[in-house]
Amino acid sequence: MTQTRRRTTEPRRRPKQERSRERIDAILATTMRLIGEKGIDAVTMKEVGALAGGPIATVYHYFPSKSAILAMLYERFSEENRARFGAIIAGINGLGDVTTAADRMLDDYYARVAADPAIQDLQNAIQADKALQHLDIVETRHQATMFCNHVAPMLQAEQREAFGRVVFLIFQLAGGVVRLALTQDEAEGRRTINDYRSIIHTQLRLFL
Repeated sequence: MTQTRRRTTEPRRRPKQERSRERIDAILATTMRLIGEKGIDAVTMKEVGALAGGPIATVYHYFPSKSAILAMLYERFSEENRARFGAIIAGINGLGDVTTAADRMLDDYYARVAADPAIQDLQNAIQADKALQHLDIVETRHQATMFCNHVAPMLQAEQREAFGRVVFLIFQLAGGVVRLALTQDEAEGRRTINDYRSIIHTQLRLFL
C-alpha cells in the first residue's frame, strides 16, 4: 500500500535537461497560482497543462496525478523552510539562544504561511490526502533533527533523547497551531500563536 501511494505521488521522472526543468517549473508555478485563485479541489490537470503552455499529455509525462504535483510543491516549500530555519539555527551559539531561535522559527513560519493563501491550501491538502500525509511527518522529523543536531551537544548526555522527543512534538504541532490561528480573526490568531509560544518556552526550560 505504501509503495503504491508513493508511485502515485512521486514524479514520473526528475528533470535533467534545462528544458525539462523549465517545463516542470512552469507546471508547478501554474498549479500554485491556480490553487491561490480557486482552491485545490477546483484545479484540474487539464487546466494546468493548458495554462502552463502545453497539452495535458506533457503534464502526465512528468506527473502521474495531481497528488504528485502537490507533493513536489510541498517538497519545494519544505526546502525553503529548511534553508530559512537553518539560518536561524546557525545563530544558536549557546543555550541562552535556543528560546529566541524557537520564537524566530515560529514567527517566520506563521508569517510565511499567513502571507500566501496558496500555501495554506497546499498544507490543508497535504493533511487531507492520505497518500501525502507521510510527507508532513517526514519533513517534521527532518527539521527537528536539524534543530537537535545543533542544540543537543550543548545538553547533558542523559537529556538528549527526551529533548529530541519534545522538539519533534513542538515542530509537528506547530503546523496545526498555525492552521488554527489562520482560521481565527487577527487578534485571536495572534493570541493562539502566543499561547503556543508559551508552551514551547515551558517545555524548553526543562532542558535549558
